[in-house]
Amino acid sequence: MSRQELTNRGTGVAKWSFPPVHPEGRKFGLIAAGITLFFAFMAWETLAWPMGAVTIWTLAFFRDPVRATPIDDRFVVSPADGLVTLIEQVLPPVELRGPDGLGDEPMTRVSIFMSVFDVHINRTPIRGTIKRVVYIAGKFLNADLDKASEENERQHFLVERSDGVRIGFTQIAGLVARRIVAFVKEGDSVANGQRIGLIRFGSRVDVYLPHGTSSRVIKGQRCVAGETVIADLGVDQDLIAVAH
Repeated sequence: MSRQELTNRGTGVAKWSFPPVHPEGRKFGLIAAGITLFFAFMAWETLAWPMGAVTIWTLAFFRDPVRATPIDDRFVVSPADGLVTLIEQVLPPVELRGPDGLGDEPMTRVSIFMSVFDVHINRTPIRGTIKRVVYIAGKFLNADLDKASEENERQHFLVERSDGVRIGFTQIAGLVARRIVAFVKEGDSVANGQRIGLIRFGSRVDVYLPHGTSSRVIKGQRCVAGETVIADLGVDQDLIAVAH
């Protein structure tokens, strides 16, 4: 351990550092940095300065900060950083329906919109086994629109716990996003809050909560992937509100 680290520990001061950049984004950062250096070498300052800003933004976009995930199995954690824009009762996606999926009845869907300034590493809402990963090519409509969940490029995940509880969630590309990347495959075991993929350059993630479980977040609330609890399994907030 370095002297500086010992000093920080002794004083209780947390030393800030830029979050690590995910390997998926390093090549984009290197390309942007290379272009910046070329412009600077050519003394094209009017291009070098803006390109330098683009380089910093690119590295920031692919940042991958450490998250402290609640370990309580009752909690469903947010799979994405961003703003809760929709909370609706809808049928699950066709690709996730059926007796070995999410069923065929309406369920609560929580939609979290990620701007280009949010962290874009997505995480699993619960621990368990990845039962389905379904990629669908599609359009690139504004991800904030409701129909984006059915028409845009998207990737569905189905996670099942050892006790049979299942949760589905979907990565949806948006106006700027042009690539959905998965870090896991069917059959993989995942921990609560584990990284499962990313969406390049803005979009949204939908979470389908099990029957009898309602949202603990509200529209307009900001979520932090792997940390914000969006639901308590088996707890219907609406029923509690009526009872009191």
